[in-house]
Amino acid sequence: MAKKIKVVLKLNLPAGKANPATPVGPALGQHGIAIMEFCKQYNEQTKAMQGVVPAVITIYEDRSFNFVLKKPPVSEFIKKELKIESGSKTPGRETIATLTQAQLTKIARAKMDDLNANGNIEAAKKIIAGTARSMGIKVE
Repeated sequence: MAKKIKVVLKLNLPAGKANPATPVGPALGQHGIAIMEFCKQYNEQTKAMQGVVPAVITIYEDRSFNFVLKKPPVSEFIKKELKIESGSKTPGRETIATLTQAQLTKIARAKMDDLNANGNIEAAKKIIAGTARSMGIKVE
């Protein structure tokens, strides 16, 4: 018989740097999970990665857990591709960079598994372009 799921949590954590402080401690502690065990497993799996790596944590009734790592948020891909520190302070009024169609396609292909574009590259590009515009980045 399959284990009964208690809750599914989503946390965005820095790769290889999870610790029992906020946000991990409060999020997992309230469900009775071994926080240090999660931190060790997460850090081990993400030690070769950089930036923010989302984790979807499934917690079961018997207080066991497992987690799946996702790809970094689209904004991280955009910042890395354009080599910028952050988005615009006033998006819509100030444009800080330009994203080409080739860069847009590259990011869409890399992030395709986590997007709800149903395998359609054009739909994925629209999602990426929307995120870029909200960061104050012009899309060609």
